[in-house]
Amino acid sequence: MKRLLRFIALLACSAICVFALEKPQPSTPAKNDQNKSGGLFDRIQWTKGPAKADLEGIAEVQIPAGYALTGRQNTREILEAMGNLTSGKEVAFLAPTNLAWFVVFRFNEDGYVKDDDKDKLNPDTLLAAIRSGTEAANRIRSSRGGPEMRVVGWEQAPRYNDKTHNLEWAVRGESEGQPVINYNTRLLGRHGVMEAKLVVEPSLLTTTLGTYETVLNGYNYKAGQRYADFHNGDRIAKYGLAALITGGAAAVALKTGALSAIILLVKKSIKLVVAAVVAVIAAIKRLVFGKTRQQMS
Repeated sequence: MKRLLRFIALLACSAICVFALEKPQPSTPAKNDQNKSGGLFDRIQWTKGPAKADLEGIAEVQIPAGYALTGRQNTREILEAMGNLTSGKEVAFLAPTNLAWFVVFRFNEDGYVKDDDKDKLNPDTLLAAIRSGTEAANRIRSSRGGPEMRVVGWEQAPRYNDKTHNLEWAVRGESEGQPVINYNTRLLGRHGVMEAKLVVEPSLLTTTLGTYETVLNGYNYKAGQRYADFHNGDRIAKYGLAALITGGAAAVALKTGALSAIILLVKKSIKLVVAAVVAVIAAIKRLVFGKTRQQMS
């Protein structure tokens, strides 16, 4: 039963975190670089650029000069200190030394994601799902004493590059009266998808994108892990590109029926967690799959 409870808790966090905007760390003038980060950032062990960093044996990324990266455990600690929810799939946190913006890497080992729906991405439907899911995540944030987030709209509507197999989009949000932009990239691989999320103040987006693209150009799956390395018999994800935007783990549970069975088993002991999952699942049903699919389930 304990293992089952842990699974539900992870599924809830994974589903909600996919939707939720992340709050940036307030930046400070570059001249204060040595002191601005405070206790948490000073305690963390960083790999400083220029250097090449291994991402959990799945991929590697080149860290430019003036930037630093830390691994899985420290990434979760940083995000939680900022008031963000974590999923357990965090791989790395990369930022310039003045912390003006940052990138979070997460890996979802759900299998090879087919791109058959690349020409069927509906921006309005997808934005509505993200907005509903963020509202559900706000209930968890509030219970933890954290600030709520609000989705304003697209900064960049979803677009897919079928040559690099990268999917990207940007959501403009607001927290405590301050604007924030989450710029998302999904890097498709043979056994799953690496999520790269850029969190930056809107005023810095234009000047940051060039460097962000340079960072991603320095990202490579290791031999045998690339999208092109797919072989017949490999595990195939039970969702497509649209679900990468609105919540892969939640979409899998919805399509397979696994979530319903688990909820029936443990609903008496984890009412709050189940309620959070159900809120997100309901949003996906209504806004991604539509009324017909909802009635069929």
